[in-house]
Amino acid sequence: MQYNPEKKTPLVLIPIFLNFFIMGFVDIVGVATNYVKKDFALSDTMASLIPMMVFVWFAICSVPTGILMGKIGRKKTVAVSLLVTALAMAIPFLGYTYPGVLLAFALLGIGNTILQVSLNPLIAAVVRTEKLTSTLTMGQFVKAISSFLGPILIGVTATQLGDWRFTFLFYGLATIFSIAVLYTLHPDDPVKTVEKASSFRQLFALLKDRYLINCILIVVLIVGVDVGLNTSIPQLLIDRVAIPLEDAALGTSLYFAARTIGTFVGALLLVRFSARKFLRGTIVLAVFAFVGIMISSALWILLLFIVLVGLACANVFSIVFSLALQHDMKHANEISALMIMGVSGGALLLPLQGVITDNLNFTAGLSIVLISMLIMASISFKFKN
Repeated sequence: MQYNPEKKTPLVLIPIFLNFFIMGFVDIVGVATNYVKKDFALSDTMASLIPMMVFVWFAICSVPTGILMGKIGRKKTVAVSLLVTALAMAIPFLGYTYPGVLLAFALLGIGNTILQVSLNPLIAAVVRTEKLTSTLTMGQFVKAISSFLGPILIGVTATQLGDWRFTFLFYGLATIFSIAVLYTLHPDDPVKTVEKASSFRQLFALLKDRYLINCILIVVLIVGVDVGLNTSIPQLLIDRVAIPLEDAALGTSLYFAARTIGTFVGALLLVRFSARKFLRGTIVLAVFAFVGIMISSALWILLLFIVLVGLACANVFSIVFSLALQHDMKHANEISALMIMGVSGGALLLPLQGVITDNLNFTAGLSIVLISMLIMASISFKFKN
């Protein structure tokens, strides 16, 4: 399905970027995990089930969502994702139990999976190919703002309203508002351009392409890195500098603030510079900065390296996603489904990190993040200009 990029209006981008903001809601899982762990006295292994319940659905639901888009169109698929997200936000606010939390975050993962699979092709349909990388990066900038505000909102609701779960109420209302904006400002999918639904066989046939395999693998690893840092930064600051959870959680906000700045700067730089070279340089920077995190024990040095890692990792996802879409625009729906399936890396790596932490120590668990960064660096040099 292709809209005419020449005839789009700026209003079309409003619901798109608003939905990128909704997409960022999933990143509260890191800070929320620390609160749930404290509330229910969970071990690291049990607590790691919460983020796993979010990200495992990216492996399960991505391909069916790609097929669904071919049947009902991208706009309706985005709307379905928002309805599921709104339902997820209601559960922990109305009834707070550990099983209820797992269900809520499972639904949040399902809704976020559907949203990410359908929203990126929606952008590809209304933006010129040469502007796709910078537009996706700008969308990630909006998502990063949402991710940055999440821990702050949780801290405010916990201290000012007496219950951090009020965050879910605000998120639910914002999601409902996003549905209204989508149907007000974004045009319906033209009936004549709705594609024939792909089959599972046609979709997985794309996995024969080694270029796409490398793109998917980087997505798996960068999401695992992101979730690992998201969850580990508060515990890192508690262990190294002995500060309370409420203050340590702001370390996650600092990380997302750095990502926010990084995505904005990246959106500007990627208009002029090679995406592939930019990718290589930032991943190498992330490796060196993360080594600094693993060996440092002073607060300000830790915060500095956290900022550097956030800046370096900010644009990896959007760059690789755009490289994959540009590699084969005819199969944008299918490629989007496969790429978002890679987001399940957040579910695969964090439990492993939790098990190593429980059986060895916290620093040993962080080695999973470093190994993931080294693999990404190696793959990034395989992309030719």
